[in-house]
Amino acid sequence: MSADRPGPLAGLTVVDCSTVLAGPFCTMLLGDLGADVIKVEPPEGDATRGWGPPWVGDGDARTASYYLAVNRNKRSIRLDLHSDEGRAVLRRLVERGDVLVENFRRGTFERLGFGDQELRALNAGLVHLAIGGYGPTGPDADRPGYDFVVQAAGGLMSITGFPDDAGGGPTKVGVAISDVVTGLFGAVSVLASLVERAAAAAADGYARGQRIDVSILESTLAVLVNQAQNAFVTGRRPARRGNAHPNIVPYETFETTDGEIAVAVGSERQWPRFCDALGLGELAGDARFATNGDRVDHRDELRPILSERFRGRSTREWLATLDAADVPAGPINDVLAAFETPQARALGLRVAMRHPVLGAVDQVAPAFRLSRTPAAIRTPPPLPGEQSRDILEELGYPGDEIERLVRG
Repeated sequence: MSADRPGPLAGLTVVDCSTVLAGPFCTMLLGDLGADVIKVEPPEGDATRGWGPPWVGDGDARTASYYLAVNRNKRSIRLDLHSDEGRAVLRRLVERGDVLVENFRRGTFERLGFGDQELRALNAGLVHLAIGGYGPTGPDADRPGYDFVVQAAGGLMSITGFPDDAGGGPTKVGVAISDVVTGLFGAVSVLASLVERAAAAAADGYARGQRIDVSILESTLAVLVNQAQNAFVTGRRPARRGNAHPNIVPYETFETTDGEIAVAVGSERQWPRFCDALGLGELAGDARFATNGDRVDHRDELRPILSERFRGRSTREWLATLDAADVPAGPINDVLAAFETPQARALGLRVAMRHPVLGAVDQVAPAFRLSRTPAAIRTPPPLPGEQSRDILEELGYPGDEIERLVRG
């Protein structure tokens, strides 16, 4: 990962009027790819700056780590969009921008003077991503979207956790996954729109933007993938299975003498190797377990056999044995341990970074690697309004007006 070469989106400007997670995660990805992301914050700053502890920095600069997770590679300007002056600055930004990302509740942005028609008049080539909670139409369109609530309403919690008879119940995913995938879908749709805009410009001689609507509910339902398809095909709601897979067996965790390991027998070629590695070669010839479909049907008979065998050796011993047999398996690492594995260190997945005021603000590396125009972490997450003067100067404001706007 190199910050010296421009990323593939170098030269593009993203006006980021979003807050919290889904929108900022989307714009951070665009920033990683080289775009100039201008984060428009309210006078009090993005709400996640106060979502601590843990904190980084002291005094007025104290910032929650939550904010630091999704706001690198951005420049910050504070604007009061309820004031004429704040809206005037945003109009200049929109006129010069390529992408606008916002997650206002339905109707709010329009009431501020930035409806679809007004945005087209300001910049016909603008790609406008509107992130909502429940979609732009329907009875819930005006409801605010919160990841936790949508995980519940969108069916994700119903398939996450252990069964009731195992003492479990529905649970959320350990990260705000509905917001995260919304940000991913938002970034994909923005990139697709930029490609289409360039093609239209080449064919017609002028760039045409478009509006994109992405919602947390739609994104959550979209990532149910095989679980949704299972429900469509059978007409039955999927069950919670803890760490077990609904369609593949064995594909789950097993206790060892000193912990647990995750085992994924994902193909019929791996099954006999797995049986031999466990010293249970006879299972490969057992008609009950001959194919994956058979093993799914007879999982309640197979699992106790495997569990008993795994409890006879340590995690380290089983991982070495399964690795030698070319059967996918891994330890259950905590977050810090995951970043300290030899593989994660070889890939450079924890990037050391310092902010001149906040100090150390290490970052998770981008998950994509482009050979010619690499993604890069160029700048740390900004303080609120940290680049206001530079941005206002670029927009053509004179010095005395810049100072008045910055002072508020």
